[in-house]
Amino acid sequence: MKSFQCRVCGGALFFENSVCVTCGSALGFSREEREIVPVDAVGRYVDAEGLIWHVCRNLNLSGCTWLARLEGGQCSSCDLTRVRPADSDLEGLANFVPAERAKRHLLVELDRLGLGGSLGGLAFDLLSSTLQPVVTGHVDGVITIDLAESDAAHREGLREQLAEPYRTLLGHFRHEIGHFFQWKLVTDGTTLERFRELFGDESEDYQDAIDRHYVEGAPADWATAHISTYATMHPFEDFAETWAHMMHIFDTVDTAIAYGLIEEHAFIGMRALVVDEWMPLSTALNVVNRSMGKDDLYPFTIPAPVLDKLEFTASLLPSR
Repeated sequence: MKSFQCRVCGGALFFENSVCVTCGSALGFSREEREIVPVDAVGRYVDAEGLIWHVCRNLNLSGCTWLARLEGGQCSSCDLTRVRPADSDLEGLANFVPAERAKRHLLVELDRLGLGGSLGGLAFDLLSSTLQPVVTGHVDGVITIDLAESDAAHREGLREQLAEPYRTLLGHFRHEIGHFFQWKLVTDGTTLERFRELFGDESEDYQDAIDRHYVEGAPADWATAHISTYATMHPFEDFAETWAHMMHIFDTVDTAIAYGLIEEHAFIGMRALVVDEWMPLSTALNVVNRSMGKDDLYPFTIPAPVLDKLEFTASLLPSR
């Protein structure tokens, strides 16, 4: 995430700010400019071309700070949400707010990676499991998120139950968007051939793979070729887990650059980024967390086969 400054007073801003805490100016996020901009008393912003933008109508519903093209309309992020909790579902609506915040973070990162124009066919069903079970997943362009994952206690309980080192709402979005891009970008030719070399035969029955994983668990040597135990379930899950970690790495490195922790330089490939930048940075951040008595920020190791997989996922991106 980049570093933002208020255009009115120069004060520091963060991605979700709707008001500058220094000068009190009302704010909105311009996706086109990738900047937080000041809005007037009725929530309008006039860009450099004279176009008028308006604060998203969902500001008070989901905390959305993005700008919409039409007055009383919703922004491009909210347009992607196909289903949300009913107005009467107060618990679901409370969990809807952090889910939409994570989705907006995801979209900004996809824009940064050059993928913002490749989202045709994508939709999100953000469903409350207050009344019925919800399964997080991706099918034919539709990403379903169980909003219970917004609740820290629920999420931590599942993390411990499943013996996972890491589980976050943003991580779910990054994993599921990995399924979406595998569905769109890994279809035939040399790309599919290389996918099979790295991840395995995707035609393996998915339900059989799930059943086997939850009965037998991951192979004893899983860490030699996979980023997580979940990645061992099926080639689709291996790809999605790898894609999520690619996004973890790019976003955290970009944030470290924005805040002066490491120097910015031309992108010279995923392998060099991981070895020369990410490994030293994540090690340092892990030690910082330990200094605060917290768990490691990045509790993973990257063996050589995973590095090859990360290179493959990065090769699917437009040029950085």
